[in-house]
Amino acid sequence: MSASVLYDAPGPKAVVRNRVYAVVGSLAILALIAVSVVRLSEKGHLAYEMWDIFNYTGIRQNILDGIVATLKAFGIAAVGSLLLGVVLAVGRLSDHKPVRWLATGFIELFRSIPLLITIYAVWVGFLTDYSMWALAIGLSIYNGCVQAEVLRAGINAVPKGQREAAYALGMSKTQVMTTVLMPQAVRSMLPTIISQLVVTLKDTSLGFIILYPELLNSARLIASNTQVNGQYPYVSTIVVVGAIYVAMCLALSALATWIEKRGRRAKTGIGMASAAEPASSATATVLSGDAGQALGKTVTMGTPGGGADGAGGGGAGTGGS
Repeated sequence: MSASVLYDAPGPKAVVRNRVYAVVGSLAILALIAVSVVRLSEKGHLAYEMWDIFNYTGIRQNILDGIVATLKAFGIAAVGSLLLGVVLAVGRLSDHKPVRWLATGFIELFRSIPLLITIYAVWVGFLTDYSMWALAIGLSIYNGCVQAEVLRAGINAVPKGQREAAYALGMSKTQVMTTVLMPQAVRSMLPTIISQLVVTLKDTSLGFIILYPELLNSARLIASNTQVNGQYPYVSTIVVVGAIYVAMCLALSALATWIEKRGRRAKTGIGMASAAEPASSATATVLSGDAGQALGKTVTMGTPGGGADGAGGGGAGTGGS
């Protein structure tokens, strides 16, 4: 029986107790779900009419418009946050103190301010008539600061020997950052970057506070303006819109997984191609201790059939020395 780093392996009694807890917990969750379904059914929220509203063309069009508006704001915010993250990460790693202090202050300031306040301040102060841009800029500022810290961690994780080797080849700091450090940082931190993009997608729902017609705002208007059997279909609307959000986030996560696997296959292919170089081109340097204390001679490794020629050539070389 092995032990984990975080806790000791459970004994026989602990295993039985954990199984009992798991069964009791599962039954409690199922009972809670059953009670919720019964209460919703008694209040008429599960009636067919509550769900039939999504067959109406007008409601479908409102939901579609909300999805399009959400994806527009997300696309702008995703690009803006990544670009701002790169700029802030490079600025925070700058050798110039004013640039480094400015980038650090910007990151710490907007990471500390709640995102909703940032969006509302941008909307009220600058873009009252352009709610989409206010939402996108607010999301870009906050998530750009987070992405900057992610990229900075990835850059610092690159072995220092690669940076030193690049400088030894005569590359400038800009070339080292753009061709050596940043690509490796993005590759290593890609899961975290995509996770933050998923958060950005979900945070577009904050656009309702500035009256931007994104998906959640469209759902709120549908639920509050549509009356069925004397009730408003909040439950059915929340379930449908929530499923749409889950589908969009899963699609983004699947895209990230595909990109990561593609990058891993490309990297593996390069490694296999390097390993498949012909062995006949390899050379070995052999130090000759008997013929001369400081003399080195190079022997070309040939095919098994050409070993005698290689040996003969080596002997001729020794005789000539």
